This record gives sequence, C-alpha cells and structure tokens, in this order.
Amino acid sequence: MTYDPPRPVGRLLLTPEDRDAPERVRRLRLLGLGEHPEPAFDAFADRLAEVASVPYAMVNFIDENRQFFAGLHAPAKATGDAPALGTARHLARDHGFCPHVVVRRKALVLENVADYPRFAGNPIVDDHGIRSYLGAPLIDRTGLALGTVCVLDVQPRPWGRGGLDTIKAMAAELAGRIEGREALP
Repeated sequence: MTYDPPRPVGRLLLTPEDRDAPERVRRLRLLGLGEHPEPAFDAFADRLAEVASVPYAMVNFIDENRQFFAGLHAPAKATGDAPALGTARHLARDHGFCPHVVVRRKALVLENVADYPRFAGNPIVDDHGIRSYLGAPLIDRTGLALGTVCVLDVQPRPWGRGGLDTIKAMAAELAGRIEGREALP
C-alpha cells in the first residue's frame, strides 16, 4: 500500500482530519453549546471586534460537519470595504480557517491570506473578501479544543505579537467562563 499525500482541491487543501470531533460534539452537548446564539457570546464577539478594530469577530463551536457562530459581530449591511456576511450562524466545516485552529490546537495568524497558498483558495476569501485572520482555540479543562475565538478583516493586517497575545488571552478568558457552565445546576 502506498501513501497518498493530501491532494489540493482547486487551490484549497482539504481541511485536516479532526479525530476529536465525536468527543467535542459530546462535550458541546454536555455544556449546552453550539446549537443556539447566546447574547453573552455576541457581546464577547462585539468586544473582540472592538479590541481588534475589525468588521468581523466570532465565537465559533465546531462539530463534525459545520461551524456554529454562537457569538457573532458582523456588519448588517455592506460598509466601505466590508461586504455584508449577513446574520448566518452556520458555515460548512471546510470553509474558513477555524477548523485548522481546532485541529492544530494552536492560534493561527494570517496577516495576508494571499501569502499562504494553503488558505488563499478558501471559499471565504473569494466569496466574502476576507484577507486576514487571527484566531485561537477555546481549550477546556479536559484539554479538548471546543472551538475558537477569531477576528477577520477585508484588508491585510499586521497582527504582530500583540495581536497574537490578545487573541490567546481572550480565548483563555472565554474558556474560563465556559468552564463555569459545568458548575451551574
């Protein structure tokens, strides 16, 4: 038997295999996450967008087939360079960059998506004009990556070390809040 490396689909390499997905789904259900928008997560996404000065920010939980934005900050109408993504809370698992963050269990910094052939062909680049991404995993007390917090822009952004430190700190803060859900009756 020979090894076949992952093959690109167009310019896009397939989203990495997610062996933790079944356990993540169980954990999300136990915590009551990933099915409904929550005002606290929307407020957190608003705060992320404000801190990073970006048009888009999300609190994203990922299952085996899709991503769910339990927290979402996006312009309702197109503004300047930012196209309206609408209020859709679902995205296919093979769209965007968050599934890569969850599988890697590490923050991902894409200052200019076009500089990374692996990511440049992603549908959100062409369909929504996303040019930069900064995201960090939401890792719970069991060590499982439940999802991400992320910010996106339609312009390349020099996120730098400060941006990376900020997104990681905000992910850790939100992961701590999520842990509090288990203690609730």
